[in-house]
Amino acid sequence: MDKYLIRKPQNLPSDLGLRQKISSYHPNNHDEIRRYYLTKDPCQPVHDYPVSHFYGKPRRFRAEWYVNRKWLEYSIEKDAAFCFYCYLFRQDVGKQGRCETFVTKGFKLWNQLVKLDSHIGGVNSAHNQAVKKSEDLLKEKQHIQSILVKQSNQGKFEYRVQLNAIVDCIRFLLCRGLAFRDHDKSQCSSDKGNFLELLQFLGDHNESINEVLQKAPKNCKLIHSDIQKDIVTAIARETSKVIIKDLDNGFFSILVNESRDISVKEQMTLILRYVNKKEIIVEWFLGVVHVASITALSLKYVIKCLLCEHNLSLLNLREQGYDGASNMQGDINGLKTLILKENKSAFYVHCFAHQLQLTLVAVAKNHINIVEFFYVVSNLVTVVGGSCKRRNALRDAQFAKIKENLENGVRRSGQGLNQETNLKRPMMRDDEWKSLLTEVSSFCTTHDISILNIDEIFVASGRPRRNTQQNTNLHYYRVELFYTVIDMQLQELNNRFFEANIDLLLCMACLNPSNSFVAFNKEKLIRLAKFYPSHFLGTYILALDSQFQHYIFDMRSNDFFLELQGVRELVEKLVSTRKHETYPLVYLLVKLALTLPVATAIVERSFSAMKYIKNELRNQMGDQWINDYLVVYIEKNVACSIDN
Repeated sequence: MDKYLIRKPQNLPSDLGLRQKISSYHPNNHDEIRRYYLTKDPCQPVHDYPVSHFYGKPRRFRAEWYVNRKWLEYSIEKDAAFCFYCYLFRQDVGKQGRCETFVTKGFKLWNQLVKLDSHIGGVNSAHNQAVKKSEDLLKEKQHIQSILVKQSNQGKFEYRVQLNAIVDCIRFLLCRGLAFRDHDKSQCSSDKGNFLELLQFLGDHNESINEVLQKAPKNCKLIHSDIQKDIVTAIARETSKVIIKDLDNGFFSILVNESRDISVKEQMTLILRYVNKKEIIVEWFLGVVHVASITALSLKYVIKCLLCEHNLSLLNLREQGYDGASNMQGDINGLKTLILKENKSAFYVHCFAHQLQLTLVAVAKNHINIVEFFYVVSNLVTVVGGSCKRRNALRDAQFAKIKENLENGVRRSGQGLNQETNLKRPMMRDDEWKSLLTEVSSFCTTHDISILNIDEIFVASGRPRRNTQQNTNLHYYRVELFYTVIDMQLQELNNRFFEANIDLLLCMACLNPSNSFVAFNKEKLIRLAKFYPSHFLGTYILALDSQFQHYIFDMRSNDFFLELQGVRELVEKLVSTRKHETYPLVYLLVKLALTLPVATAIVERSFSAMKYIKNELRNQMGDQWINDYLVVYIEKNVACSIDN
């Protein structure tokens, strides 16, 4: 018999001497056990009762004592009398009504029959209270537990309806990046605000929500900020679970960067990149964490904690992508080095887009003619933008030129065409050179500005230009400018792109299926496989070599693979034709190549989202709150796929 949980009450002993206390059973079984004994009636056996001697006189229990004493029980095992109702509902109230004797020890004083009657006691005695509880338990509809269950079920239903309405409102705010409260605290309480307004708005347009709002109690806690944050946390966790389930314990790469938020707190963002079950490359936002220090050791600790929180291991990490900061790519104590010590297959890639950007910036800052160009642009913005008169003159000239071109058919009219453009002062920031170039080109094209126009502007303003080289012949632009810039670019590219990175890229390019796999090179692909010793060692390299011989012949002779344009299309076609089962090692190598991150643009986009969510009006958002909010906001498609 299980002391704590009774699954078959019919197996309970009838003899009270063999029974255990009701309190020794699992609380969920107490009423079931009591009801079972009540349906069986007290244990009143007719027996050849043994004789006991009191003061030299023989005495024993008698069957006629059962008459008018329905509560009385006799235990053959202990040769003692017990109280049936006190056993079922005894409370720890000391020795009132001799409950202890008639429940655990048993009554054996056969020469003192009067004590049997005294056990009953008064109206409010423990015995009579136990009898009343027994009667209530058998009256199922009047039993307090049944009433509570009814009320509980009704309350649960109403609460669930209210909760669904609240969750719908929270989803609406999260997916649109809206605040849960108004910034003007004088108009509403700090923990309600927009949330109540949204509830009212949805109630006006939705009868079911309106009914919920009308029936909801005035002290409903679901609109409290703490409850709202709990629900947001639940949505964020379920969203992350979907992502981790999709990863299915496979290998992945991480993209990491840090940036300051509006409250000047350093925030680290981590992105997962992997090939999902549909053979599609995906990049998911895993979380943002406040870091007190941006040293390599601190960042590594935070990354490990965040991965462990989602049951991910560094052993499944295959690539890591960061920017070029020394704390990230340092060869001795950099973040990539610390992770490589734990996992040799976690290959590091410096964001190629960032490297190209830095190359352009380095050349622009070191070539005198390019520096001169930005100097001229800066002065142009100062001269034109600093005067309303000159700005209006430029607008008038632009308007007249556009009107003339439209009349002559040189320009076309239409929505979005011929818009007024302005120049911003060049900040010489590394991440704004491309946008500045586009802006300058558009501005010059729109205003029909040439070098002569710029000279005229400077002369008219009484501000002479710096002395600049006036050699404009073809030799100057080709040799002294163009060739020089190209040489400087090549030098910067060689300095910034590491040999290992270039070798990795060249080897990956051999997987490209374009033009009937013209780039295929078995030796380079074998070298690529050796970058991942955890997957390809010893006999696996030999097996991969053997698979490549059949693979390339099969691919070039199969019409399904003739018009593929990239590695992504290749992996999808391998799965759809079940060739991934024929060439499992080749398929694994293709997936590893796809997992390699070559740019960290998605990290920058997550920072843009963070600046949108945590702005000047919401600069007090806590770390957990901003993380949960961003998980749902950035991965809203996943979050919306999860039902309430």
